[in-house]
Amino acid sequence: MKKAHYESPVADVCLLLEGTWPYVRGGVSSWIHQMLLGLPEVTFSVMFIGGQRSAYTRKNYEIPPNVVHIKEVFIEEAWQASPRSKGEQSHIAPELANLYRFLHHPDPPTVAQGEQLLDALAQGRLNLADVLGCRASWEALTEGYLKHCADPSFVNYFWTLRAMQSPLLMLAEEARDMPRARVLHSISTGYAGLLGSILKQRWGCRYLLSEHGIYTKERKIDLAQASWIAESSEQALNSSLEAGAGYMRVLWVRFFERIGRLVYDHADNIISLYDNNRQRQIKDGANPARTQVIPNGIDLPKWTAALEARPEGILPVVGLIGRVVPIKDVKTFIRAMRGVVSAMPEVQGWIVGPEEEDPAYVAECRSLVASLGLENNVLFLGFQNIQHILPQLGLMVLTSISEAQPLVILEAWAAGIPVVTSDVGSCRELIEGGISEDRDLGHAGEVVAIADPQSTSQAILGLLRSPQRWQAAQHSGLLRVHRYYAEHLMFERYRALYHSAMEAV
Repeated sequence: MKKAHYESPVADVCLLLEGTWPYVRGGVSSWIHQMLLGLPEVTFSVMFIGGQRSAYTRKNYEIPPNVVHIKEVFIEEAWQASPRSKGEQSHIAPELANLYRFLHHPDPPTVAQGEQLLDALAQGRLNLADVLGCRASWEALTEGYLKHCADPSFVNYFWTLRAMQSPLLMLAEEARDMPRARVLHSISTGYAGLLGSILKQRWGCRYLLSEHGIYTKERKIDLAQASWIAESSEQALNSSLEAGAGYMRVLWVRFFERIGRLVYDHADNIISLYDNNRQRQIKDGANPARTQVIPNGIDLPKWTAALEARPEGILPVVGLIGRVVPIKDVKTFIRAMRGVVSAMPEVQGWIVGPEEEDPAYVAECRSLVASLGLENNVLFLGFQNIQHILPQLGLMVLTSISEAQPLVILEAWAAGIPVVTSDVGSCRELIEGGISEDRDLGHAGEVVAIADPQSTSQAILGLLRSPQRWQAAQHSGLLRVHRYYAEHLMFERYRALYHSAMEAV
């Protein structure tokens, strides 16, 4: 393995983050901050990858003292500049041909092609100026269009490939200025994961990958709903494409699948939150011997006050805590509340979470509340201190269409609240138990189908109307979170991984 840097490390661990901490609240960002605070003896550097710089203007987490360096890169800026190629260099053409072959060709790439691309990015044999400006790049692009493109629009094809390739080249160039760390740790595949593979090639260190959700799967969901993808009105789809998918959409899916496989090939430890996700990683190409499960954990003493603050009885308040974005399917929660309120008019539904990420979706949710006549029952509270909110809830509800292992479920249990959740990620395992000893603890709530307002409404009513069922679910949740999901267990496992990786260098 070639190494470009030999300087002394400035940090123990370099965290590679895409669109999360320190700018975005909740979810993975909360977990990252939890890890930084829970391992104070470990020093961290951070490379943050964002989309538009204007979307990340305010840090929502205080930077802990063990974070010794932060570098920020914004993908939109990759194609805003107009760099000039240094000229027609003889080595560029085969490297560019391999770039196009690996990322865009309909046939799956070989391992050797992935290794060649990664080494070219790490060693600087490919650069942004050449990809954007040299003749060999144009020839490789046009050849791909003429041979393989099933969309008649060359303009769509050209700009789609530019939007894919430019960030990769920019990240590879930015990586050369990143101060060395002893260990790499990416919290997803995608751009951050590829950056980890590039830096591993340069530094020769160990590389850890943690996936809370499966990045490739989540991008497929996003791409299926995306309205920004340029597609012609006349789709000439061939048999290799997914039914109903436009060619540009297929190109994007292919791009993220191949990056994900490249990351799995180079990560030394591939960590998931629960076994179903580990099996999905293996199906997508991860070496089973490198995979393992480390569940999330929470600081249980921190929630003692919230549990003690609960009044007696079942409070007629149902809460959805999370970002108001499509992947949380807030509209299903609102529609479910129509059924709940029809049967129990005193019940309120609180939507608690930041609203700045997707203002258009927030507006649609507010309009839906008005159209269903729920203005007095469904309230948008914005971002709140969850420790203050939980004692006021009778039930927690998640209607997400994609989750991994939501911390909010563990927090609800620690505060003595049963949970109704859609059947995504590890949620069924959480509610009903995993191993036999865990299942013996009983159900800590109810699991319902995705995007099913009627079933969600019935599950909510079933718990609110039955003190016996509610109390049994509360008891099971408290037992489960204390037995299996204490944060000190998570810290111990990551501490051991970090130490082992540092000793291996």
